[in-house]
Amino acid sequence: MTATELRHDWTLQEARALFELPFNDLLFRAQTVHRAHFDPNEVQVSTLLSIKTGACPEDCKYCPQSGHYNTGLEKEKLLEIEKVVAEARAAREKGASRFCMGAAWRSPARKDMPYVLDMIRQVKSLGLETCMTLGMLEESQARELADAGLDYYNHNLDTSEKFYNHIITTRTYQDRLDTLDNVRKAGMKVCCGGIMGMGEEEDDRVGLLVQLANLPQHPESVPVNMLVKVKGTPLENVEDLDPFEFIRIIAVARIMMPASHVRLSAGREQMNEQMQALCFMAGANSIFYGEKLLTTSNPEADSDMQLFRKLGIRPEQREQCATEEQEEDAIVEAVEHEATRHLFYDATRESA
Repeated sequence: MTATELRHDWTLQEARALFELPFNDLLFRAQTVHRAHFDPNEVQVSTLLSIKTGACPEDCKYCPQSGHYNTGLEKEKLLEIEKVVAEARAAREKGASRFCMGAAWRSPARKDMPYVLDMIRQVKSLGLETCMTLGMLEESQARELADAGLDYYNHNLDTSEKFYNHIITTRTYQDRLDTLDNVRKAGMKVCCGGIMGMGEEEDDRVGLLVQLANLPQHPESVPVNMLVKVKGTPLENVEDLDPFEFIRIIAVARIMMPASHVRLSAGREQMNEQMQALCFMAGANSIFYGEKLLTTSNPEADSDMQLFRKLGIRPEQREQCATEEQEEDAIVEAVEHEATRHLFYDATRESA
């Protein structure tokens, strides 16, 4: 296999063999693959906004937005379009090339679709790529979103099919695969990954990556979340995932899905600079920034840019998003003076 080859026939045995490589050998191989497809010193930057928070009917054990658990999270109605557009404009000025909007729904209701479609059109008009996570989609809903101009749809598999029922019982694994299929049929790009450290075994992490890599088309964006343990959820006391194991997951994802953006997502606040740097070395080339993601903390954007400068990394600029105001110097200056934002929240329910 060459570093540029995209495969869709990975076996569990092959994926396990990657996990078992000596750490340095694994990172060298992942970096070689990464350099064959991407500029090694560019990282795509996205911002995530909750457009509807809390009271979700699903029982995902990791999620503080689930209505099944008492986490102290106050539910919020669907945000007004003007507020969403204002947040998108601010994100663009701080250097984001993609604006992601997440709603805590099982699936979007018919009455909410006109507002959602208008959000997409107005955010798109700012020159940003658009991404949404709204729960399960029927074919007709996916077509509506695509017709409105939505670029990406996020719908994570979360974990392996074998471990899935230990985490979620209100929707099936096949439900998630069906939504991904509907998104592809509509012509949108897919953002799909999982959450690590939920008490799963290594074989479950292997199984998730094999499932993702063997989809008919690799997800363009693969968010790799490290569980953020929230008091009141069933996973609040689960054992921490070893940092080196997390870095291995990033590296194996990079090797198995060479042309995908691998996003270092939820849990970054628990990672020191050295761990994040190793994740970038292992092939991570996308992050969320902002003070919060969905409902938990995220490293502040100025800290991200300070780390970028230490590592010689620059924000990736997409041709369709780039403007003169988004040149790197302007990005750094804007990020260093950003105001506190309270609407950004935790990428595990991106699941962003």
